[in-house]
Amino acid sequence: MTTATTQHAVNANGVWKIFNEGQPNEVTALQDVDLTVDTGEFISLIGPSGCGKSTLLRVIADLTDATRGQMSVAGVTPHEAREKQLYGMAFQQAALFDWRTVRRNVELPLELQGWDSGKRKERALELLEMVQLADFAEHRPWELSGGMQQRVAIARSLAVDPPLLLMDEPFGALDEMTRERMQNELLRIRQDTGKSIVFVTHSIPEAVYLSDRVVVMSPRPGRITDIVDIPLGRERDEDTREADAFYESVTAVREALRGHVGGSAQRAKVGEV
Repeated sequence: MTTATTQHAVNANGVWKIFNEGQPNEVTALQDVDLTVDTGEFISLIGPSGCGKSTLLRVIADLTDATRGQMSVAGVTPHEAREKQLYGMAFQQAALFDWRTVRRNVELPLELQGWDSGKRKERALELLEMVQLADFAEHRPWELSGGMQQRVAIARSLAVDPPLLLMDEPFGALDEMTRERMQNELLRIRQDTGKSIVFVTHSIPEAVYLSDRVVVMSPRPGRITDIVDIPLGRERDEDTREADAFYESVTAVREALRGHVGGSAQRAKVGEV
């Protein structure tokens, strides 16, 4: 079998998710989803509320099973990926434990893996340095701002050095200025680590600024109706938000959400799904 390091980060083939199948309250959340995320790629999922973005992320993370179709993560099943801790996950709420210090929150996945205390502390401090919070290692989460708490949550998701990050609207509750700073922080972390990232958002500018490709989903049942390539390169900063290519990409995603399929061969293909 080919090793996980040579596999795609994520591969979905004909994935359906049907809640309460065969019952009067049956709901089809995902319908025939095909998606490949390359190693090191940043993909954003965008679409109207209830379109299945978070459900797709949960199928990838083995938090719910696909009803039909196949899903692989780093070349193995989602269940195997979860057991091997091949991904880290960050949610809209930081979900930190107030009775643990910032450092010990970051240490938690390592503690569950049985790392000794010295190595846990060293790794946690290394990650807090990466997210520029080393000075707050012994603070409690409630002493930090919302943006700082999310940086702690991101550090925790990186604790076991997973090749893939799954992020479900992690900046959705933040004010606009903090959100932009966190976007820049995430891009810096991505550059430093080379992680693959699947990111759920409702914000078109956020999706464009962060992503290599933006995956557009339809209202429920969630289908991929378009995939928009973002030609902004890997090096992005505040000037990127003022570039013509940025505005053109925002327009392309907005039109895709409105149902205007783009002209590339790939978009035409997914638009037929």
